[in-house]
Amino acid sequence: MDEHRDDIIRLIVQCRGNLTRVHEELASGGVTHGYNTLADYVRKHQLKQGPKLPAGRYTFEPGKEMQFDTSPHRVIFASGERGCQCASLVLCYSRGWFFQYYPRFTRLECKAFLSTAVKYLSGAAEKCMIDNTNLVVLHGTGPDAVITPEMEAFGKHFGFEFVAHAIGDANRSGRVERRFHYAENNFLAGRVFKDFADLNKQAVDFCDRVNNTHNRRLEASPVELLAAEQPALRELPPVFPEVYQVSYRTVDVEGYVHLNRNMYSVPYELIGRQVEVRESLEQVRVYHGPFEVAVHPRLDPRQNQRVTDKKHRPNRRRSGSRANQPIPEERQLREADPVLDEYVTMLRKSSKGRGVTRLRRLYRMLNEYPSDAFLGAVRQANKYGMLDLERLEKMILRNVAGRFFPDRNPASHTPEGDNE
Repeated sequence: MDEHRDDIIRLIVQCRGNLTRVHEELASGGVTHGYNTLADYVRKHQLKQGPKLPAGRYTFEPGKEMQFDTSPHRVIFASGERGCQCASLVLCYSRGWFFQYYPRFTRLECKAFLSTAVKYLSGAAEKCMIDNTNLVVLHGTGPDAVITPEMEAFGKHFGFEFVAHAIGDANRSGRVERRFHYAENNFLAGRVFKDFADLNKQAVDFCDRVNNTHNRRLEASPVELLAAEQPALRELPPVFPEVYQVSYRTVDVEGYVHLNRNMYSVPYELIGRQVEVRESLEQVRVYHGPFEVAVHPRLDPRQNQRVTDKKHRPNRRRSGSRANQPIPEERQLREADPVLDEYVTMLRKSSKGRGVTRLRRLYRMLNEYPSDAFLGAVRQANKYGMLDLERLEKMILRNVAGRFFPDRNPASHTPEGDNE
């Protein structure tokens, strides 16, 4: 086969390493050797891949580096088996280890996990080695990787910086990579979990047990080495900021906001308005302006479920009719002044249904005209039972005109109605 070596190498590249196709091409060119002879020759001379290089060893000083990564695992719950993301952090010197599981892994979960991990390990190393995940890396790879400003600021808060290893250099993050195999084949093996809370609680207990186990090669346990490494770790900040993700949603016609294929109720008065949603791992909080209007437990993403707070629904106990429910403008009018409360009551009694059009017009006047001119006109309307809003607005305009444009020739003033 030596006389065909160059052809074999060329065909391996051309056929993308498929030896069956290489043998077929050689046979079409008149080479009579069998497939097994070809396969043995390629394997013996390592033509498909070069000789294996010896693995390197990395030595880490205390507090210099920690490694972080994620890996997909299959987890068995009481409700069935499902895929999850395992996040793991290892201190390279002491081998202190912490891991958790999540139904998905976005930047929210990334920051929440790292906050919990450095708190569990009582400090952070100077550098955090990562692969080239776009959760942390904005662009570039390896030494040329540029970290996203959000994650760079997050790392600075805890005193460490993110560093990405070169693509394909898996040995560079070997400390954390080996832990995934250990978690999958020791922690998950034979265990069934109720939910993610139970899963992650047992994961913490497992970390405690592993970190307290004596390592014969290290001649100490990770906890003992962690105590020696502690002075070199970055001190924990006095305040751990709440980790949440902000998004903006418009309340739908049913009074819900949509987030990660789930629905969360808000007060029905906010239908059609934009609200701010703050999503943490445990809660979903909704704000309208500076006010918190709803708080819900966070559902697992993509469950197509809805959470409803009965306080957010209209009160239908009287007759079950929507006509009995005041609109938001009516409530604000009644709360603005007792004079307005009396006038709104008169308008409601003389209107069909809820008097929405008339109340909204009155609410517009409240916002557009000076308060003293507006309330003075309403006070007169109350006195005489006058419910014509067009005449009321003329009275307001007269009050405003008398206030801002005083008549310089009183003798020329013609009282209202003299020319009629």
